[in-house]
Amino acid sequence: MALDEPKNSDDSFDVKGHKFLVDKDFMEKAERIKIDFTGMGFHLDSNMDLGAGADGCGGCSGSCS
Repeated sequence: MALDEPKNSDDSFDVKGHKFLVDKDFMEKAERIKIDFTGMGFHLDSNMDLGAGADGCGGCSGSCS
């Protein structure tokens, strides 16, 4: 996840007042993406391997302690 400006190749989703941009090609491969804020960072869940380790955690620090 990163801050970004919208591009023509992005799908835009508004969830509870937060705007999420996802590359259309990536979204087609991922099929669905679930994002939860855990208080320690974001937890991403998808049908595909997002490369964040066995627990699916990711964030600025790169770990979920």
